[in-house]
Amino acid sequence: MDVAFKSDVGQIRSHNEDNGGFSKNKDGLLLVIVADGMGGHQAGDVASLMTIEKLLGKWRETSELETPTSIEKWLDEAISDVNEQVYQHSTENPQCQGMGTTLVAVVCSDQFVTYAHIGDSRAYLMNGETLAQKTEDHSLVNELVRSGQITEVEAENHPRRNVLLRALGTEKTIKIDIETINWDKGSYILLCSDGLSNKVKDEEIFQVIQKKMSLDMKISELISLANERGGEDNITIAIAFHDNEGTHGDVHER
Repeated sequence: MDVAFKSDVGQIRSHNEDNGGFSKNKDGLLLVIVADGMGGHQAGDVASLMTIEKLLGKWRETSELETPTSIEKWLDEAISDVNEQVYQHSTENPQCQGMGTTLVAVVCSDQFVTYAHIGDSRAYLMNGETLAQKTEDHSLVNELVRSGQITEVEAENHPRRNVLLRALGTEKTIKIDIETINWDKGSYILLCSDGLSNKVKDEEIFQVIQKKMSLDMKISELISLANERGGEDNITIAIAFHDNEGTHGDVHER
């Protein structure tokens, strides 16, 4: 299993509210996370960092999670617990009032990947000749598209495109989308914040990922594309590649 991660502040914003990272648990299973913080007097970075640190910390202590059911249960319980902690922190610290974060997280085994998500950060699977978005944005604009009130083209420039219907840490309890899918050797999982997906089309992401270069270079090229098109938002990307080494290969934590 090969994995890489990078976060970029973009061209406009003065600081980065995105966070992310990856780590293995005691059995060598890989967890990869991207979070895009928002709100609370510039406390979005607090929400996203708390979420990443607490989830990765919990993950490092786990073992004997061998089935999709057990991993889905762990993700649901761990994310719900972290949601409560972030929410509690926001209520106890006035400067953090109203803060929250998106979250997309994926556990990678040799046979399957289990992903969990809240908000509009995304997970994509590239398997063979196709790139497919596996998560559905929890956003007002996506709901308008789903209900037929606006078209996908209209959604691209909608004035309320950044309004989320669901975010981690904004309420005491949260609904989490969790699903397990199969993946094969040679497949990629890409996680990203909307700083990428709002600027770079799926077809372009596919073209970059299939290039014969390192994961770090693929990520850097995608970030450069988003920045060339304005870079108004922070841009965060993680890619996991299912190579021939399995999940017990060498993974350097980030």
